[in-house]
Amino acid sequence: MLIGYARTSTLDQTAGLEAQQRDLVGAGCERTYVEQVSSVDVGERLELARALDNLRSGDVLVVTKLDRLARSMAHLMELLKLVEAKGATLRILSMNLDTGTPTGRLMLNVLGSVAQFEREIMLERQREGIAKAKAAGKYKGRAPTARAKEAEVVSLAAKGVSLSEIARQLGIGKASVHRILKAQQVAEQ
Repeated sequence: MLIGYARTSTLDQTAGLEAQQRDLVGAGCERTYVEQVSSVDVGERLELARALDNLRSGDVLVVTKLDRLARSMAHLMELLKLVEAKGATLRILSMNLDTGTPTGRLMLNVLGSVAQFEREIMLERQREGIAKAKAAGKYKGRAPTARAKEAEVVSLAAKGVSLSEIARQLGIGKASVHRILKAQQVAEQ
């Protein structure tokens, strides 16, 4: 059985998700697992976990592009071990690559390594650009939104409003509310 997996990082990438689904159906996938979640949120990729759980011996996990499946070469190898442990293989449509063949497995290792190298170079350039902008005084980072609302947090807490409700009303995280109130208690001692 061909089992498809489609993923986009954000909810506003519907066209990309629809294109992936169309390509997977066109490739003959009988079942497709779809999600919109960042590849960094490994614990949150529930549909990928379901797809892997449902693989059986002889099945093929199909993705349109390598970056829809794995975030790094190490992650790719980890996923490939899970697929192979089930007696299944991996097919990547954009690369015309199938790990069911020795050549496909070799190409996956080579191309995965090149992709990881490119990503590391891009991240290095990004860090250099941020450092340069900071040195020039042009990069300040994100403004601390929760700290700006410290007085409102303390006031609402004094009125007996719950942490969750304070966070909701002020549009900040519950952890930020807790952190502000804890700092307030330390300051009062």
